[in-house]
Amino acid sequence: MEFYELRSMKNEIVLSIPKIKYHNSGIFLLMAGPCVIENDTMPFKIAEKIVAITEKLKIPYIFKASYRKANRSKIDSFTGIGDKKALKILEKVGSTFNIPVVTDIHTNEEAAIAAAYADVLQIPAFLCRQTELLIAAAKTGRTINIKKGQFVSPESMKFAVEKVRESGNQQVMLTERGTTFGYHDLVVDFRGIPVMQNNNVPVILDCTHSLQQPNQSSGVTGGRPDLIETIARAGIAVGVDGLFIETHPNPQHALSDGANMLHLDFLDNLLQKLVKLRKSL
Repeated sequence: MEFYELRSMKNEIVLSIPKIKYHNSGIFLLMAGPCVIENDTMPFKIAEKIVAITEKLKIPYIFKASYRKANRSKIDSFTGIGDKKALKILEKVGSTFNIPVVTDIHTNEEAAIAAAYADVLQIPAFLCRQTELLIAAAKTGRTINIKKGQFVSPESMKFAVEKVRESGNQQVMLTERGTTFGYHDLVVDFRGIPVMQNNNVPVILDCTHSLQQPNQSSGVTGGRPDLIETIARAGIAVGVDGLFIETHPNPQHALSDGANMLHLDFLDNLLQKLVKLRKSL
């Protein structure tokens, strides 16, 4: 079995994830997929297309999808099709295409449950300071991806990393997803990328959530998908270890976060440009 190894700025191996192809390609890691499992067919169609693209471009790839969305603006917003059903679908996507999968968790109890199906557990940005959640996730032994809170400085994320490591798990990475700018916008401070890398962890750039426009009066989060390429190119230029992109074949009809997702048809062309940029650097 091949393992994807990410090295720190000190050239030490700090992350080793199984089932990732092209682990020595020198290209950025990609975490991509739909926001949430909407049904039992859509995830496979998306994964099949992304796998074809990443194999062509030799990009190390992790399939991303939430089995449930716990943080929604309105009580009647779509949250999922059922935890166990969605987790089984997520696991089947991984086994069908022989790729690792990542999903969010929200409570201590969910850590062990999701770990039985997913290779990587993701801590949502709003929960990045929850000590018990980080400890529970760490104790599963899975790789932990912690999203930087919109309200947290890059320097402060070292404490989240320490909580995971001091719980006996060295498999941790951080994801930048923008910082709150006023009430209805986010901004990416690219100075934070090397700051967080100084914790000897890989840093991923979330190119879609960082373009959200939250807290809209309609109760539906807005976004700027037209700027995804801009954000992604800047991240590659700065030296991020990986990119996080939510994508959907029909974003306007997606059941969650459609306003800031990349149309699946645009992913191939975008990744081709980003691979060329990465190689040039």
